[in-house]
Amino acid sequence: MRETPDGFQGGLQIAWQMITHLRYADDIILLATSEAEQPQIQPTHQRRQDQGIIASYGILVQNEQLEQIDTFPYLGSLITEDGEYTTGFRTRLNRGQAIGAPPQKMWKSHSISISTKIRLMKALVWTVATYGCKSWTLRKNEKTYLDAFVMKGLRKILRVSWTAKKTNEWVLNKAEVKRELLDAVKARELAYYYGHTMRKQESCLEKEIMPGTIPGACRRGRPRTACMDNIKTCTELPVE
Repeated sequence: MRETPDGFQGGLQIAWQMITHLRYADDIILLATSEAEQPQIQPTHQRRQDQGIIASYGILVQNEQLEQIDTFPYLGSLITEDGEYTTGFRTRLNRGQAIGAPPQKMWKSHSISISTKIRLMKALVWTVATYGCKSWTLRKNEKTYLDAFVMKGLRKILRVSWTAKKTNEWVLNKAEVKRELLDAVKARELAYYYGHTMRKQESCLEKEIMPGTIPGACRRGRPRTACMDNIKTCTELPVE
């Protein structure tokens, strides 16, 4: 595994630093930004094949075009071709709803108090839906989906049909709760992810990537919301 990135000259420049590979516990990701860097993978693939390791990247290997996929799950997240997390965000919410679907008798039971049902929803459903939320980039649509996810769960607990003309504020007052999930996600992103990374004394790759930029011109139109934009909005302070 340690010999895999030897001789590889590709990579992605972030914050004036060339990153050629990312090493994990059981695999290595080689970064390439153009087709000209693909021939360099050939000797790397040969070394991996000699050691009984299967290569898994969508490039040319021994003059054979590997299958190029648009999305694939990795460590609980959904990696897409365009680098966006909108699809993965909705997938996490759908998984949370799927976890809360089987115990219908528990949600409809009159012997369990509403406060207990809400605590169970936070423990069983919210934990699955917000897995990996520390790296989310929350835009307006994501915040709307997250709020709708919470309200759908509360309406199920209160047994309020979608045909009943009850506002979200009425549901919150009936359940005696506030909108907590969005604030919890922001707190995790700020304190447990960004704060933990930036408090490191020594120089590391995470600190370079967090506020770093890549070379190249921006495309026309309004720039997309980035992770650092969420940090600036939450803290209301300039972040360098």
